[in-house]
This record gives sequence, C-alpha cells and structure tokens, in this order.
Amino acid sequence: MRRDALFARLTMVLARLLLPVAWLRHGRRARHAAAQWALGLRFPHEDLRGLVPAAHTAFTAARTEALWRDRQLVGLTSGHRNAAEQWRMFLTEIASTGSEAAARRRVLPPDESPHVVGIAMDVRPVEGARWLEAHGWRFGLYRRYDNEWWHFEYWPGGPPPRLPHPGVMRPRPAPGQRSVVWR
Repeated sequence: MRRDALFARLTMVLARLLLPVAWLRHGRRARHAAAQWALGLRFPHEDLRGLVPAAHTAFTAARTEALWRDRQLVGLTSGHRNAAEQWRMFLTEIASTGSEAAARRRVLPPDESPHVVGIAMDVRPVEGARWLEAHGWRFGLYRRYDNEWWHFEYWPGGPPPRLPHPGVMRPRPAPGQRSVVWR
C-alpha cells in the first residue's frame, strides 16, 4: 500500500474514532470538527491562521467533504503569508532564477500576492489538489495557475481567469496603490 493511501486510511479511521467526542462538543457540526481534528493530526504543521474568514470557512468545508464523501485528504502547505515572508520568497526566487521576470513565473512580490491578502492556499497531496480542482468550485475555491497544481484561491463570485503562471496579467500598481482587486 502506498504511503499516502495508508495515511488517508489512518486519518479516516481517526476521524471516525473522534466523531463521538465531536458530537458531544459540536452537535450537528460533529463531522466537520472530527475531520478538522483528524486532518490537523495528519498535517500538524499547517497553519490556517491569516486566511480571510470566508476563505478559511470554504477551505475547511471543502476538505471536510473530501474526507467524508470521497476519503480524500486535503492538507495546507501554505496559506496566508505576511509581506516580509513573501518578499523573502520573491528575493530568493530572483536569486535562484537570475531575473525578476523569471521569478514572477513562480512567486509574486507582496503587493501582488494573494497569499498576503489571505485568499490563497497551497495544498497537498497531489490527489487532494485533484479533488479540490474537481470539486472546489462549490466552495469558491479555484486552481489559478497552470504551472502550480497546488495553488488555489478563494473567488466567491465565480472562477477567475486561469493563467499560465503567477506573473501573467497582473499589472504593477502605481506608487501607493495595491493591485489586489479580489477583496
């Protein structure tokens, strides 16, 4: 049995074992609570803090459904990032690729990043991202870039344009302006 399949089974068993406790504490939301507890144990380093409340709600609802309906795990690798962290990632990518234009194909500067705003989520494993790509629209979650299977954004008004990579169609803001139009 593959390692990911084993973890999925163990997480599902754990969610079922946690269900009675979740029922006592959360009543009708027991399945949601048990799923979040089990997924939190499976992905102990994920941090959902900083996501805007609607994006947080959408993401946890989607992964709850993925677990209970399809026995699929969806974990968070990276969600909200502060501007300093995003800037460090951008500078590291410039150093790695040799140019700002090449870096923008993978990482955006803070004033353009949906991670800084709190609506972007990098997910794992690949199977979880596939589930989210197929079903995430029901929660306002959409894969945004062709070159990043892991990157999803919260767009409650419908799907955003799918882009080949992050640096496309994002005009630079004028000084003092933000380019973020999805608030």
